[in-house]
Amino acid sequence: MTVQPMVWGVGTSAYGSFPERRVESLAWDAVAEAVRDAGISPGEIDAIVVGSVFGPPGVATRVQRGLGLPGVPMWTVENACASGTSAYHEAVEAVRHGRFGCVLVLGVDQMSTLFSGAIIPEATDPEGAASLPLPGLYALQAQRYVGEFGVAPEQLAAVAVKNKRNGLDNPRAQLRAVAPTVEEVLASRMIAEPLTFLQCCPTSDGAGAAIVGGDRGRAGDVLVEASAMVSGALWDHRSSDVWGFASVSRAAEKAFAQAGRRPEDVDLLEVHDAFTIGEILTLEALGVAPRGKGAELAPSGHSARDGAQPVNPSGGLLSRGHPLGATGTAQLAEVVWQLRGLAEARQVARHDVGLVETMGGGAAGMDGNACVVTILSVPS
Repeated sequence: MTVQPMVWGVGTSAYGSFPERRVESLAWDAVAEAVRDAGISPGEIDAIVVGSVFGPPGVATRVQRGLGLPGVPMWTVENACASGTSAYHEAVEAVRHGRFGCVLVLGVDQMSTLFSGAIIPEATDPEGAASLPLPGLYALQAQRYVGEFGVAPEQLAAVAVKNKRNGLDNPRAQLRAVAPTVEEVLASRMIAEPLTFLQCCPTSDGAGAAIVGGDRGRAGDVLVEASAMVSGALWDHRSSDVWGFASVSRAAEKAFAQAGRRPEDVDLLEVHDAFTIGEILTLEALGVAPRGKGAELAPSGHSARDGAQPVNPSGGLLSRGHPLGATGTAQLAEVVWQLRGLAEARQVARHDVGLVETMGGGAAGMDGNACVVTILSVPS
């Protein structure tokens, strides 16, 4: 017998640059809100799964100690940018199969104390040996995409304009300045051609949490229709897809099959837009747009907050920020708030079905470390 997983509660810290704060204090902000939101006491938590990439050794244990939950089973997941949603996926499966009745999911990272710019690649990986940080890898994606489909620079920039405009209404977002125009995005400093500064996510600190349990018949609990996680496959000159595409596509295929849905059934999406090209390719890999047509969604208004399928109403990674382990849990929180109709100025009109996609960056010649796609809905 299996159990229907539900998200009982969510919470996040603010997202930004907080080098003066202890990393576990960011986690406590998120967990405290999630516990209150779920309407439970900490003593009802049966297990803890933590997603973190650069958290110091023992950060999960220090968080656990601060929560006053000694002896509760706890483990840490590292799957690059998909660490938070990988932790969530493990919690969903643990509840589904009856291992635990109530699982706390936490994603947390503090990047500001480690990096002043792009993440330095691991020297023992092929990308690191070639001095290819992620902005360069995404830039190669963009160059190939532009070469194959003739996409204009303005179409790439439109993604940044949309998401940064959305971020103005997110009080927890890191970047809340005036939304730039397409011309200002393209005129900003070149980072890795064709990606300019305003097409790249910031270095961020933050935490997000979710409480996952079974169906308890409580108003506000959100149904987990599907959760799929895939690991990266080998990626080299024999691969016909651009880097990262196949991982997202495989995870999406599994999630849609599990939920019995199609891409057009989804009302809103939070996807991994660390760079503008990332959102475009992800929407194609998810099946929201045909190949070569993803770049049309932002300029046409399809993915705008008042469009047919809003994408990243939170502001996405480009505006909210990208503390790697905490990104997936922030996406989850946004979709839960949207489905409940509680996103305030960010609220989208149609909000019955939401999708979260998080893809972990590439390493060691793979088409990504991991990808998680989850589909959530309001119980009928």
